[in-house]
Amino acid sequence: MPSTHLEPQVRSALLAAIPHLRAFAISLTGDIDRADDLVQDAVVRGLSHLDRFEPGTNLQAWLFTILRNLFYSEHRRRRREVEDPEGAAAEKLSVAPAQGAHLDFQDLKAALSRLSPEQREAILLVGAEGLTYEQAAEVCGVVVGTIKSRVNRARARLTELMALAPDDEIAVDRMVQATARAA
Repeated sequence: MPSTHLEPQVRSALLAAIPHLRAFAISLTGDIDRADDLVQDAVVRGLSHLDRFEPGTNLQAWLFTILRNLFYSEHRRRRREVEDPEGAAAEKLSVAPAQGAHLDFQDLKAALSRLSPEQREAILLVGAEGLTYEQAAEVCGVVVGTIKSRVNRARARLTELMALAPDDEIAVDRMVQATARAA
């Protein structure tokens, strides 16, 4: 469907959702190029199935669901690839940064990769993207209590993996603070 046929409100909501979709996709894939492709695929799929969107509901959450489903479909196809969950091979390919905030972000990224996919997804939707527990539950297709539990366990595990005390301060990066902060 060409964008000229979109209602102005839908078009605005779609454009406003793209940066959030991109951030979520990057956090899921760990690869900017793959994330951009994933966002593009999600937006195209959303536009082609716009007739299935229920007006009055959250367009961003609907697009998050599409993106999430595309990611897991792609993930299932890529199972035969060699995994590097602790980043050992990736560390050999990069130079350690000199800035504290960047180091904190790299620590967070490594810690996030060690969470279960369900916990990582929940903490990113609620902590980094700012979705309510209800919205995150809808995106993930689970009950609100499950999301709350996943977020709580993810925060506890991140605190453990990053060797943080509950009152430790880390870089001012929004994602770092949002995900490491205790409930």
